[in-house]
Amino acid sequence: MTVAAEHLDVVIVGAGLSGIGAAYRLQSEHPGRSYAILEARESLGGTWDLFRYPGIRSDSDMFTLGYPFKPWRDAKSIADGPSILRYIQETADQYGIGQRIRYGTKVVGAEWSSDDARWTVTIRQGAERHTLTCGFLYCCAGYYDYDQGHAPEFPGVESFSGQLVYPQFWPEDLDYTGKRVVVIGSGATAVTLVPAMAEQAELVTMLQRSPTWISPVPGRDKYADRIRDLLPPQLAHRLIRTKNILFNVGFYQYCRRRPEAARKLLTGLSTRILKDERLVAEHFTPSYNPWDQRLCAVPDADFFKSMKKGKAEVVTDHIESFVPEGIRLRSGRVLPADVVVSATGLKLLAFGGISLTVDGAPVELSEQFVWQGAMLTGVPNFAVCIGYTNASWTLRADLTSRLVCKVLAHMDRRGYRAVVPEPQGHLEQHPLLDLASGYIQRSIGDFPRQGDRHPWRVRQNYLLDSATTMRTNLDKTLRPVQRAQKLQRV
Repeated sequence: MTVAAEHLDVVIVGAGLSGIGAAYRLQSEHPGRSYAILEARESLGGTWDLFRYPGIRSDSDMFTLGYPFKPWRDAKSIADGPSILRYIQETADQYGIGQRIRYGTKVVGAEWSSDDARWTVTIRQGAERHTLTCGFLYCCAGYYDYDQGHAPEFPGVESFSGQLVYPQFWPEDLDYTGKRVVVIGSGATAVTLVPAMAEQAELVTMLQRSPTWISPVPGRDKYADRIRDLLPPQLAHRLIRTKNILFNVGFYQYCRRRPEAARKLLTGLSTRILKDERLVAEHFTPSYNPWDQRLCAVPDADFFKSMKKGKAEVVTDHIESFVPEGIRLRSGRVLPADVVVSATGLKLLAFGGISLTVDGAPVELSEQFVWQGAMLTGVPNFAVCIGYTNASWTLRADLTSRLVCKVLAHMDRRGYRAVVPEPQGHLEQHPLLDLASGYIQRSIGDFPRQGDRHPWRVRQNYLLDSATTMRTNLDKTLRPVQRAQKLQRV
């Protein structure tokens, strides 16, 4: 006797910040639909549960990184990782989402059948593989590889007598008290690690090949505190969120349209704190313009303050090789180190590494276009959750989840079993993520493309998206899928 595979209306992949938000939207707007969240790890939280390195925190304010439906109540605007994880857990508990999560369940593949109008999802639980089916598949697994980070090969690393660690796999028992630490890298992870480790280490050196734009921001929003004192939580949250969105969008546009003025502003802030123009020119003035790569925010200028205290330093140079006592640079200088942290960036992985097949044909993601930043050409009843690169991830993620709910309602009204986005006319190809950061450039070729016009353009502007996404005429660009057909390539 053959046992039929379990069928669900919607499967959400990933129980991180995006997946929990997606579940809330789905059960709020489509309470009659069955769904489950499939989470590969044994706990929820995604990034905020996986990363445990010292000082881990948000690089966006929590009033916009948090959910619009659940006010952020903690004091700090730039929050630490454990506080964010607790917030996600509270959200899941408050709305009964936790009972829908299936832990230790990794999605490894999904096959779409147009004849049956459903996905057959292959999952791995331990050493066993199973399948289930669903009508709609929504991937909220982000675009990072959780199993491995970017690990460059360092010459001579085998001769190093100290300990080499990676932020993504931080050892729980690592003791760096009174030790000399070198952090390789200059991105968000590095500028977080340096002041956090400097509290206990003898000296922390951030070794960078080239400078990164770093901006001090308030760790606590005093205007938000006043608003929260005066107004009910939900109303206060909406006002603070709106204030921060307007500021962030405005500052991004300022940087893009007036790059020279933005450079002067950022170097001026750094100089005001460090009191050393030459130091700022050498180590904190990048060759690229602000927001060509993501800006690194340092709350309450903690990174700069650790330098002023003599607990941290920045060295701009290239690694020649590791040596037993540390790292030899091209300049000939040797940086002594007991601990070296390789904070050289993350590794991208498209949509959790799920292998997609449509009517027997493997999907080549790089040959597809993204519609409304959510669905893919040639892939019916499938959506992905991609956040902003220039603002809080959740702003875009929540819009996408609301759009998915709108698509489901549209299918109900029209009596469609399946839909797929289809462009009208030729689309010019552009990278999905338009940033020059190394971690993006290394892997972006494996991702779908964006086009040259709306709704195929992935705009980095929440104000425009919030005004237009939910007003989209779905009949114009979503085509019903009636029967099996070969995967169309655009």
